[in-house]
Amino acid sequence: MSIVKINVLTVPEEQRETLEQRFAARAGAVESSDGFEWFELLRPVEGTDTYLVYTRWRTEEDFQRWMAGRGQAAHGGGGAHGGEDAPGDRPKPAATDATLWSFEVVQQTGPRQG
Repeated sequence: MSIVKINVLTVPEEQRETLEQRFAARAGAVESSDGFEWFELLRPVEGTDTYLVYTRWRTEEDFQRWMAGRGQAAHGGGGAHGGEDAPGDRPKPAATDATLWSFEVVQQTGPRQG
């Protein structure tokens, strides 16, 4: 079964719009990657400043290949985590902290058909 990567981002309220705009600007950056299955950016509703970036991959190797290539570019300077642009500098990160969680899918289900 698939593997899930959840990037846990601490984002101050004043940086939320910046973070969401950066993810919107990179739409399509992962969708054509071999082994990619799903992406969701989850905005906190109440009581937390933590965003979750959910991706699902066919295998760990598929994720690692993406990270070594296009993923590395997306996560370094100017990626979705960036903030305000300064002339000649990399954008400031919108998130003040980031942690990557990894899971194996052991059970899954979807809506009943019919």
